[in-house]
Amino acid sequence: MSGYFLYHSIGTFPGKAKHMAAALAEFSSVWSAEDDGQWPAALAARQRFIEAWTRLIEAPRGTLTTAENVTSALYSLIGGLPAERLAGKRLLVAADCFPSLHFLLAGLAERFGFMLDTVPLRPGESWVRDEDFIARWQEDVGLALITFVTSTASHRCGVERLAAHGRAMGSIVGVDVTQGIGVAPFSVAATPLDFVVSTSLKWLCGSSGAGILQVAPELLATCRPELRGWFSQPNPFSWDLDAFAYADDARRFDHGTPAILASLASLPGLEWVEKTGIDAIRAQNATLVERIISAALDNGWTLRSPLDARERGGSVMLGLPQGGEAARIIASLRNERLYCDARGTTLRLSPGMVTTEAAVEALIAKLEEHIGSRHRRAS
Repeated sequence: MSGYFLYHSIGTFPGKAKHMAAALAEFSSVWSAEDDGQWPAALAARQRFIEAWTRLIEAPRGTLTTAENVTSALYSLIGGLPAERLAGKRLLVAADCFPSLHFLLAGLAERFGFMLDTVPLRPGESWVRDEDFIARWQEDVGLALITFVTSTASHRCGVERLAAHGRAMGSIVGVDVTQGIGVAPFSVAATPLDFVVSTSLKWLCGSSGAGILQVAPELLATCRPELRGWFSQPNPFSWDLDAFAYADDARRFDHGTPAILASLASLPGLEWVEKTGIDAIRAQNATLVERIISAALDNGWTLRSPLDARERGGSVMLGLPQGGEAARIIASLRNERLYCDARGTTLRLSPGMVTTEAAVEALIAKLEEHIGSRHRRAS
């Protein structure tokens, strides 16, 4: 029985340790060889990671590159935009975005001359409604950052509707797909967006440090990233100090010597997702999530995720009672080899392909002990 409910933190798949170890062992052998083949092999492996991500989100070739994380990817994008795209305008973001991105944007607002406008949650609600985001989105919004699936409610936005509104407003539209990619369908071919940021850490079962930035060709051609270096050029080995030029594709968002290990460590997960298929991954996840939701409704527990599966990612969040001692509950579940976490009084549960139905039933039984069971109260 695997009681792993932490795909919102670190994703895994059957045989992950073996496949990741093999990839890293192969790299270690190549990197330690006393010849001149290290960099060609390492850069080829990084390119396979880029190509896997390009296929995953159906992006045009040459529009995607690596980043350490979503925060650095967003910083690189903003630092490359023409000044007039943001200066004197609003940058729109939801209050339930990933906090790291809000921290970044708040710090950049003065230097880039934009006003950060954060759409709040309605009192007592767990996610920002799409209609509230749209209501704040007028033509003075230079850039809007959409969260595909939130990390605190697993709310899945209507990205197609939001992107269409953004195009009508003339805004740059970007999306953070971190908490949804790999368990929910997403395609920039189906839904044109100006940029995408993400990491490979969650449902894609990769490692930390394996982020990406994807930029639509029309916007990419106008960007001049301030974070730049020798790998931003068409030929990184052009060392003429007076002849710097940006590459004409996503490589212009590269800078110094690229990190390789995170891409290598994440490739097995990406390849497993591609082989297994998003539909199969989501179907298995949905069965387990619906069982948890059914138990929550049956027991009168507080749900902090949408009931409609079309508006939900792969996680389900439950409200713990005030003073419910979340840490104690998490520890008790851990003692039963049931692994999850909490943010404040929100219990986060994300079953994936290694999570068993038996583990879900064991989780429900333990939560009935800690949160309460309507049937036990009635008796």
